[in-house]
Amino acid sequence: MTMALQHGRLHASSETRARLRVAPVGGGMGPRVLANEVAVALSYNGTTQAVMMATPADLTDFAYGFTLTEGLADRSEVESVTTVETPLGLDVQIWLTPGAGDRLAARRRTMAGPVGCGLCGIDSLEQVVSPPPVVPASDLRLDPAVIGRAMAALVGQQPLHDLTRATHAAGFYRPETDEIVVREDVGRHNALDKLAGALRGNDACALGGVIVMTSRVSIDLVQKCARLGAPVLIAASAPTAAAVSMAEAAGITLVALVRGDQFEVFTHSFRIRTEGVQNVT
Repeated sequence: MTMALQHGRLHASSETRARLRVAPVGGGMGPRVLANEVAVALSYNGTTQAVMMATPADLTDFAYGFTLTEGLADRSEVESVTTVETPLGLDVQIWLTPGAGDRLAARRRTMAGPVGCGLCGIDSLEQVVSPPPVVPASDLRLDPAVIGRAMAALVGQQPLHDLTRATHAAGFYRPETDEIVVREDVGRHNALDKLAGALRGNDACALGGVIVMTSRVSIDLVQKCARLGAPVLIAASAPTAAAVSMAEAAGITLVALVRGDQFEVFTHSFRIRTEGVQNVT
């Protein structure tokens, strides 16, 4: 695996080329670009906290974002992040301040066992359904046309997906400037964590933007957005019932099933100006 540090972002080969593919009837044969997926360990103060199958790019962002969205530490408590290549994958070594390290060590001692994707570090059923942080109040109001523009901006900034058709993306879109920051990954949770790291720990509400995602919306993605202070979450696919309940409790406006200028608003529709909007709350 070849790695280099480019523009402050650690890149391994994010995609690989298959030697051969056979297209359906009527097609031909030729190379196909495939997304790379490797084991990425997230280690804190020398102890592994989680192992994810992930796209080996933007791993410093991944480290900061996972730390933040899983509630392990604040950005100011991260002293350093180093990525080490091993024969089995990549070890992202995160060093926390003594106080944050002690808190995490105490939390580990109470963990019941391994956990699944999206709920890393959760040690009880109560934590899964515990009330999320409520996002800060804001004056953000969106015209319906902004929803389509946000999704179009996300679609236009997915070079890895354009090559492979195998990755998710999460973006932070600023309506006032029509600018978007995007991170991609084979995992939707990883993409959001990388985006959280790219925001450098800043509150999404204070930055005046919204989160846009290519995936369906599950409860854990809403929890992560709540920790980021995001007032609006826009998604290409549908939410689960639990995700809608969580967004309602967190004060997040959840917009989903975006298709061009068509979409549905599931929670806190007051942030969307209502002309031509189907409200399902």
